[in-house]
Amino acid sequence: MADNLKTTKTISLEKEFGIKNAKVHYQLTPEKLHQATLKKNQGVEVDSGALAINTGEFTGRAPKDRFIVMDEITKEDVWWGDINKPFDSEKFDLLYDKVIDYLNGKELYARDGYVCADDNYRLNIRVVNEYPWSNLFCYNMFLRPEESELENFSADWKIVNAPGFHANPEIDGTRSHNFAILNFKKKIALIGGTGYTGEMKKGIFSALNFILPTQKNTLPMHCSANVGEDEDTAIFFGLSGTGKTTLSADPSRRLIGDDEHGWTKENTIFNFEGGCYAKVIDLTEEKEPDIFRAIKPGAILENVIINNQGKVDFEDASITPNTRVSYPIYHIDNIQPSSVGENPTNIFFLTADAFGVLPPISKLTPGQAAYHFISGYTAKVAGTEAGINEPLPSFSACFGAPFMPLHPTRYAEMLSKKMKDAGVNVWLVNTGWTGGPYGTGSRMKLKYTRAMITEALAGNLENVEFKTHEIFGLAVPQSCENVPDEVLNPRATWEDKEAYDQKATHLAKSFQDNFKQFEDYANQEIMNGAPKA
Repeated sequence: MADNLKTTKTISLEKEFGIKNAKVHYQLTPEKLHQATLKKNQGVEVDSGALAINTGEFTGRAPKDRFIVMDEITKEDVWWGDINKPFDSEKFDLLYDKVIDYLNGKELYARDGYVCADDNYRLNIRVVNEYPWSNLFCYNMFLRPEESELENFSADWKIVNAPGFHANPEIDGTRSHNFAILNFKKKIALIGGTGYTGEMKKGIFSALNFILPTQKNTLPMHCSANVGEDEDTAIFFGLSGTGKTTLSADPSRRLIGDDEHGWTKENTIFNFEGGCYAKVIDLTEEKEPDIFRAIKPGAILENVIINNQGKVDFEDASITPNTRVSYPIYHIDNIQPSSVGENPTNIFFLTADAFGVLPPISKLTPGQAAYHFISGYTAKVAGTEAGINEPLPSFSACFGAPFMPLHPTRYAEMLSKKMKDAGVNVWLVNTGWTGGPYGTGSRMKLKYTRAMITEALAGNLENVEFKTHEIFGLAVPQSCENVPDEVLNPRATWEDKEAYDQKATHLAKSFQDNFKQFEDYANQEIMNGAPKA
């Protein structure tokens, strides 16, 4: 691990950023950033030694306040719309200058890091933070240069992070006082008005999602990945709450990373990041021992409730259900040291189907895989957002639409080609409900999901009987070690079979309605992957 404990280099932010008269703390250690946060009364230390902070008004990303500067680099390639909203380049310059004026003379925290563990794709990052805990998040989440690399470090991209600055929408061109703007020409991620740390990592992830496909012929993926004893790599796609982090933290396999990866033309998988950013709502050591034990000095807990003894109540969602922890990947014992894997052999699409309709595991054809990748389905359950009283289907293209600047079919076609070239098996895994929808059925047992994934990774599902799901057309295995047969067939777990058929038909139509926006771009193989209802 590279803590940069001995660095004596100092930097000025005036030439590179335009920031004047600032007191700059450069490349502080996690310990010093932890102490600086406590000294400023911006956080508390919990009983495990981790730091707990509150991100303020925003406890999650604000996708409606994310913009991309439209210029000659982005104009033709970006898929403009509700997700990728254009921002005027002149307005960006004026807003940037206002943020810099705000930061002038302040005590600031600067850090050099990089993303992309494969040196052939490395992108150097220099970040300037208003708060010490934001800088500690960047230490955790970006890859950490060696001491020897810092002396002549040159940034490819810059992040300016000013949570305390509020924009004036009428003057500045933003939607509200907070904003996250990418400028590909100037290679800057400008973030203000929000303390939510995830905006920084997702900003750089979004930049890579544009750069890697258009310039490097490499597929960026919102996924986790791990490696087995036979050096086989498994990839796990899934939206928040589907189990991506949990299922990739397998004690029998080495973790490459838990959220963001690239799949190269050389058929290797590399982690973008140097850490993990995991949800901790309802966290227990029994269910998720690796994540639980990673919450130690150096980790940052966000928006959790703490009792008088400094103990975290992981069940308390009174601030937000999106409670999180960030920690450097070396807090996990069983990791792939290089953060690079080869020979991808299995891909798992994870969905938390709150309708209780989809099979717990099914095998996909290439066309079905592309269709479900573009769809990016999961479900929102009652109570997670205001106004949601029953399960609602939720679709996010490529399992990460808010971070995908290009049209989803461009990523899907890359994935489909790589799947075929590598001979990868693709599985759809429902980590959601069984025996009925949310409120009637029960959540799929984690031990069953782990057993199904273990059997798929071992190749033991290749020789079992499969049946085709009548509505979704999915190939469903009829037996799996350590899983009751009836669990494998969702209709069998429902008391009211007719109610199941109605709910399955309803969900299939939701898939079809959602996919209409992509039909003009999708080939016949992809369209053949649609449900038949």
